Amino acid sequence: MAHLTESVTQMIDEFAKLPGIGRKSAERLAYHILRVNKGEAIGLADAIRNVKENVRYCATCFHLAEQELCDICQDATRDQGQLCVVEQPRDLIQLETSGVYRGLYHVLLGRIAPLEGIGPDQLTIDALVKRVRQGTFREIIMATNPTVEGDGTALHISNLLAELPVEVTQLARGITSGSILEFTNKEILADAMSGRQKLS
Repeated sequence: MAHLTESVTQMIDEFAKLPGIGRKSAERLAYHILRVNKGEAIGLADAIRNVKENVRYCATCFHLAEQELCDICQDATRDQGQLCVVEQPRDLIQLETSGVYRGLYHVLLGRIAPLEGIGPDQLTIDALVKRVRQGTFREIIMATNPTVEGDGTALHISNLLAELPVEVTQLARGITSGSILEFTNKEILADAMSGRQKLS
């Protein structure tokens, strides 16, 4: 009976660890790598290595950066009085794509999900509260995903900020409940941002 080589088996095993990739998909990816020229394959390997060696979380907002601060935090032209709170860097990217927001961001790196064992202390909530206390923000925009966990996270943060002199708002509900910001088209996202409401 024919067997795969040890190197190919290892590559399949590693691809299979990726989210949303089953064993069959991992095998297809491995065979694709075997088919492409060496330059393409090494290019992919180098890109993965570069990301792991050079990309970090911004020291201020926790967005992806290759220096201590991300490009947004270094941009003095942005509105320093608005702070938009999102779950993941990809949500930030989606909001930036909509082109309707020019303030600052804070990335939580997740959402409170007790059933998955994720509590407030595993997110960047403490850093957010400290940042708001020390800053001069007039508005905090809660742009967590419109899911049970996302809404719960927004409410928890709103309660922590209740005593501070800032207005806490949330995106308008043009975004369907249970949806994910990452997959929301930019027109709906723009409407949600411009029609945001005070978080009660």
